[in-house]
Amino acid sequence: MKAALLQITSSDQPDDNLQMLRGMVRDAAAQGAGFVLTPEVSNCVSTSRSHQEAVLEPEEGNSFLAGMIEEARAQGVWLLLGSIGVKTGDADGRFANRSFLISPQGEIAGWYDKIHMFDVDVSETETYRESAGYRPGDRAVVADAGFARIGMSICYDLRFARLYRVLAHAGAQILTVPAAFSPVTGAAHWEPILRARAIETGCFVLAPAQCGTHAASTGKQRSTYGHSLVVAPWGEVLLDAGTEPGVYCVDLDMAAVAEARRRVPSLTHDREFTLDQ
Repeated sequence: MKAALLQITSSDQPDDNLQMLRGMVRDAAAQGAGFVLTPEVSNCVSTSRSHQEAVLEPEEGNSFLAGMIEEARAQGVWLLLGSIGVKTGDADGRFANRSFLISPQGEIAGWYDKIHMFDVDVSETETYRESAGYRPGDRAVVADAGFARIGMSICYDLRFARLYRVLAHAGAQILTVPAAFSPVTGAAHWEPILRARAIETGCFVLAPAQCGTHAASTGKQRSTYGHSLVVAPWGEVLLDAGTEPGVYCVDLDMAAVAEARRRVPSLTHDREFTLDQ
């Protein structure tokens, strides 16, 4: 299976991002990709809650989602729409950060809401409170893509190893980690943690990422780290996309999953234990 990671610099205008991504999906299909992946918040990168309220839509009737479904069907590819912000109708007005796995027939094969919210103080000038605008999910998801079983996650989830072990025990062979990582934490932690998740589970890890400085019509501009990454089940980095937008392809040999797990069968070695304090 050839996978294509779409590294992009989303603006805060969903219609513009949709047109950009549809063209990139076509490019990926033309290069022979059967599995195409986009980053976190592909539809809108914005720090303005009021702007998000104005441009985001519910899942039902969502024009961005419909356009990407149409493109997956037209190109005959599996598409991981890494995530989009969607309105939920919750009383507190918070959105969902939702990932979709779309089949070549244009059907939603699985969806996942980001569980872990990025509420951190990276520095005195760089702070994030994702939970102020987004509600956390509460369900882990493994979806069947035919060529592989896909364990779905989003960005900050990466730091919570238990989630990925649960996904692997549930049959995941590929872990998806669409992201919009901070440049500071990305430089320090992105590759080491992605490699660790692959090694711990014997899974491929596919992590399409936002990159660059994002145009903002309102609110504070945001920058993201880039370096979309593909890690093999043994821990080798098969692809590092650097910092420029583009379509980045890699061939996945799914037999590598079984081989890594045969060599180090740690998924069969879990044991219960107690903690003395």
